[in-house]
Amino acid sequence: MSRAEAIVERLHALHPKLIDLSLGRMEALLAKLGHPERRLPPVVHVAGTNGKGSTCAFLRAIGEAAGQRVHVYTSPHLVRFHERIRLAGEYVTDEALTATLEEVEAVNAGAPITVFEVTTAAAFVLFSRVSADLMVLEVGLGGRLDATNVVPRPAATAITSISMDHMDFLGDALGKIAAEKAGIMRAGVPCVTGAQAPEAISVISATAAECAAPLLQRGQDWFCEVTAQGLTFRDAQGALALPPPGLIGPHQADNAGIAIAALRAAQLPWLNDAAIARGVANASWPARLQRLEGRLAALLPADFSLWLDGGHNAGAGWRWHSISRNGAISRYTL
Repeated sequence: MSRAEAIVERLHALHPKLIDLSLGRMEALLAKLGHPERRLPPVVHVAGTNGKGSTCAFLRAIGEAAGQRVHVYTSPHLVRFHERIRLAGEYVTDEALTATLEEVEAVNAGAPITVFEVTTAAAFVLFSRVSADLMVLEVGLGGRLDATNVVPRPAATAITSISMDHMDFLGDALGKIAAEKAGIMRAGVPCVTGAQAPEAISVISATAAECAAPLLQRGQDWFCEVTAQGLTFRDAQGALALPPPGLIGPHQADNAGIAIAALRAAQLPWLNDAAIARGVANASWPARLQRLEGRLAALLPADFSLWLDGGHNAGAGWRWHSISRNGAISRYTL
């Protein structure tokens, strides 16, 4: 266990309540830290139930394909806690994370706080001290009261597919959950949403109108379809012919499209069509329909393949799927 991970474990013992949705504690802590959330590069804030991580992967890959320095904050991690924080393209070092966690904990001075709030505050401090051209910020849980929802004015927001999950915190109906996710919207800041159930898009649309956030919907304001060559994307700025996404599955057309639409809506000066194409093709996100190789896969018969996917709710599952003998996903429905 690294020093930073040991601190996180100790924080869990000191602050055992894992989830306590509110913004007051976070806002007070950030004020004591000098408001690092106000000193960030252009932010794309991503909420949703399924597809947040994949959308963040596409955002990062496109930014880096354009030669830009990209900060990324995602959760949870797969193997090591440090995976949650990328500083200008590199995972945070144990030394930097340890020092910043200790700094934040000292400033908090024993006030009530959750571990996610402490680690998010530490991430903002780190991001504010390292120059970058884009920041990809993933919501932890919900949106409206999530610890990440403190950035005054993102460049764009995005809402991926919404389904039933965390009902004890977000509500027992799709509309209630959608309302929590839509809480990341800001007046005048474009919000991109992918394919949504009618109950969800109704709430998202009403929230956008109420807070005067321009809403860009798939199938209305932007389009992204699977073709024999890859993807086609189209919005008011024009059409793009794109290669197959680096992430597998037809649902990734939605996530890639959200990322493209959000970056184009943010009007970032460095964005170009070639970078979009390279980013879509090169995006990677471990444990998202990932084919495994190595010793475990080698134990299988020759015509079998081994896949790993971190989906944890009904919205992330498949009704059925089949995998061809060469290991490619041939078809499945969500």
